[in-house]
Amino acid sequence: MTTRMAALLLLRRLAAGGAVTRLQQPYAGLATAAARQDALDATGEESGRPDKGNKNRWMELPPFAPVDAAAAARAIFRGQGGDEIEGNSNSTAIRWVRRCCPHLPASLVQKLFRLRKVKKNAVTAETSSTDASAEQFRLRRVSAKDHLVPGDTLFLPVNIQESPVAEKARKFDNRNEIDFLRSLEIYKDKAIIVVNKPPGMPVQGGVGIKNSIDVLAPMFEENSSDAPRLVHRLDRDCSGVLVLGRTQLSASILHAIFREKTADALADGTQQVLQRKYVALVMGTPRHPKGLLSAPLAKVLLQDGKSERLTVRAGPNTTSVQDALTEYRVIESCPRGFTWLELFPLTGRKHQLRVHCAEVLGTPIVGDYKYGRQAHQDWTPLPVPQTVDEELLRKQRLPFGLVLGGGSVAEEQPQLHLHCKQMMLPDISAAVQGLQSEDAERDFSGLEKLSFVAPLPLHMRLSWEVLKSVDK
Repeated sequence: MTTRMAALLLLRRLAAGGAVTRLQQPYAGLATAAARQDALDATGEESGRPDKGNKNRWMELPPFAPVDAAAAARAIFRGQGGDEIEGNSNSTAIRWVRRCCPHLPASLVQKLFRLRKVKKNAVTAETSSTDASAEQFRLRRVSAKDHLVPGDTLFLPVNIQESPVAEKARKFDNRNEIDFLRSLEIYKDKAIIVVNKPPGMPVQGGVGIKNSIDVLAPMFEENSSDAPRLVHRLDRDCSGVLVLGRTQLSASILHAIFREKTADALADGTQQVLQRKYVALVMGTPRHPKGLLSAPLAKVLLQDGKSERLTVRAGPNTTSVQDALTEYRVIESCPRGFTWLELFPLTGRKHQLRVHCAEVLGTPIVGDYKYGRQAHQDWTPLPVPQTVDEELLRKQRLPFGLVLGGGSVAEEQPQLHLHCKQMMLPDISAAVQGLQSEDAERDFSGLEKLSFVAPLPLHMRLSWEVLKSVDK
């Protein structure tokens, strides 16, 4: 209701003050309130008194209209209406500026607040005999942590467009690198980008990591200063379907959907809104052809005192334990003790599939030297059949230090054989469009499910061909 009142107040201002340039799409950029500019220029920023010497020009952000991403994700996940999505929000001024201006570096936004360059409207209504409702505009300084209420409008200096906002941003002008990264795209719409992440490429930066998906994400956009955002993770040596949010709102909703998936699984829920299927080659054969693995995970510190790993841990004295659930199904048992599995993570824990395969099933994943080192001590490469396609044997250097080819079961040191083959998600773009519409009744029960499939990487395809020919 508060949001509707704010909208009516804004419309009344427009009628009284003249035409105001409005954003064509929410959060797409800045709008200049031209009709009110003279009034704002003549308004003392702190006192409210006219100041003819004030030369500041201001750019107006959209009125604050909170959307609870977690509530939206729950409504989408359960296929319900979204009546509870709008309401009171704890969003701060700096969060709203970053949402409306994603192209501005975080350091610049913080600097604007430190220099007291961000203002908030302070509108007072005055009645007179000639005008039943006249409004006086005053600008007040707002701090980064100030909480906003629906209808609050923030203003930034108009000359911010002249600032070197990209002075610290990395330049992406290598055409080969850009073309390679975009060749990984499986799907793209207004809300998300889905890529087939190659093995060996880190998803997130860190010590000693120069090129990662989060750093290179701006390459996915042609004419946009808003870089896609990570919403989930894949291990560095894992490959397959990776989803990025193209806007802060879509990324926030996706984050919440992944969290909702884990919570639903632990509560014995049956929701199938988010589904992921992995393919893995393991050493050994599970006792049962399919099953549900329920084993909590905990971090342990290794002997060097610096490194850590996850392990199955349960008991009353265990701390920092996270419950983890994985469904599995045997695809095919192969000679020499190898097995192809389908893995369906119901929760989203770090290294969940690798630990469950190694410690619960007793079948470590091929190429997993962290959780299956002992099983690889007596590793013997398998012979390559003469009938194998030469394309599978060819090695090629790729951008960002990646190598195409090698790492199959025919190698002395195979790569990790774990691949996210398929993911199913609700149509986030349609959901975001519904959230941004003026329709108060939002129903997500009819959202279409989108399915994304990533082909196996070269080393796993070669291993499949090698294992098919063994002992034949």
